[in-house]
Formats: sequence, structure tokens, C-alpha cells
Amino acid sequence: MGDCPGRASGEASLVQNRAFLISCLASILAVHPVLGSGDGRWAVVNTHRIYYEIHGSGRPVLLLHGGGNNIADSWSKQIGDFSRSHTVIAVEQVGQGHSPDVAGPLTYSGMTEDTAALLKELKVPQVDVVGWSDGGIEALMLAVRYPELVRRVVATGANVDPSGLSEGDLEAMRHPPAGAFTAAEPGSYYALNSPDGPEHAKVMGAKLNELWLTRPKPDELTFEMLHKIRVPVLVMSGDRDMIRLEHTLQIYRAIPGAKLWVLPGTGHGTFLEHPEWTNPLVLGFLDN
Repeated sequence: MGDCPGRASGEASLVQNRAFLISCLASILAVHPVLGSGDGRWAVVNTHRIYYEIHGSGRPVLLLHGGGNNIADSWSKQIGDFSRSHTVIAVEQVGQGHSPDVAGPLTYSGMTEDTAALLKELKVPQVDVVGWSDGGIEALMLAVRYPELVRRVVATGANVDPSGLSEGDLEAMRHPPAGAFTAAEPGSYYALNSPDGPEHAKVMGAKLNELWLTRPKPDELTFEMLHKIRVPVLVMSGDRDMIRLEHTLQIYRAIPGAKLWVLPGTGHGTFLEHPEWTNPLVLGFLDN
């Protein structure tokens, strides 16, 4: 998830509260601005194709986008700075950005396993992982499931289960109004890049709504699982984040030796709203 649209957005100011979730879902795949992409590549993981990009050179950093989003809109303000000293690997999860959808529901387990398979395909022995929103969840799950692959983790706007959202947001997802999930508008990022076609945006909107309402499930991520993480972790949040601050604090306290950074005057889109803060501090954390 992220700011609007969906759990992620390149227009962080559009929404600061997931009570607007349904209107976000309507715009997730419809009115997003089109941004340029970099060195686009394809890999087959777990029998399906996913899109990824590689920028720069140096110790690898993996960027994981927010839900319903893409590389360009999630990370356009980070790739330039990060790639000056690191090899940036950025992936677009199934049904999002350029990557085609697959049969069945979206799950954090599926996206995490696809990401691990991509790293193994690329023969990356160890990587720093930076994830926003849904990407933050996947970053934490990678550290739990594949500790040998992960060197350090930065997770912003992540939740361990749906209780990290407000009851108002959950209620909005339980009862989406008619027409909440729309086709992608001509010229939108999804319409131009998704191999599934503009009409499939309706399907993705419903899948994302179900993902956020019901997951992560206990077999995907729990606070007890976070206790197992032994790599350095920076937990981030905006002080106006869509994820409840109490929930973020629980995540921070569950991870041994974790660091916490709550950005003042900031919503869910920490990296988008304040790259002048996030980029040097996160790079410093990764390079320490």
C-alpha cells in the first residue's frame, strides 16, 4: 500500500488517510502520471514473467515499490542518488507496472518468493533492501525467510497484519461502492505499460483491496517472526502515516536492535514527500 493511488503514489499530497482508500483504488490505475523508465529487463520467476530495472554500480540495493504502483512513481526521487554509489535493482510485482498479472489472489508470500527468486536468478548473493508500504512488508518477509540474502533492511509504512490500519479504512475496504474499480484511462502508466490491457485495471483494483483487507496473514508475517531478524533494520514512518503509529512502534520493538525514524509533518509517502531527508539518511544507514 502507499499514499493514493493505492498503497503507493507519485502524488503523495493527494491523500493522507486511508479513509479515502476507495477513491484511491479508483485512481490507482487510471490517472497516474507517466514517468520514464530506465534499463528495463525481464525475468521468469516461479513460471511467470516480471519486469525489473538495474541502475548504477556498486553494492546492490533492492527497491520494492508500494502496492498498485511501479518503479518510476515509487522511486523516481531515489534512483538517481542511490545509483551513484550502488547497483540499484528495482522490481515490479505481478499485475503492477509492466509485469503481467497471474491467476489467483495477490499475496505477500507470492511477491516475496518472486523477489527472492529474482535475486537468485541474478546471482546476487546479498542485498540491502529498501521497501515502501507493501514493499516494506515484502522487505521484512525477505529478512525473515531468506536471512542469507539480506544485508540490511529499510521498511517504511509497513504493517504486520491488517490491524495496522484504522478501523475506518478497513470498513471502507469491506464495503467498496459500485464502480470503485475502474479501467485505466488512456495515456495512464498502466494503460501504456501493462500487458494485461486497460480493462484489467478493474481486476487489479479488486485484488489490491482484498490484499490490504486480509493480509499479511499469520503464515506470512507476525511480530514473533520479526524477533528472528538479525540484520540491521531501519523502521520508518510519517507522523501522519496511514499505518497507525502504535503498530509501527510494535514492529520496531519486535526487531532486535532496530532503529526507528518517524518523519515529522509527513504522511505515508516518506520517500516521495521528503527525499531531501530520506535519501542521505537511508544511504548513510546502508553504508554504515
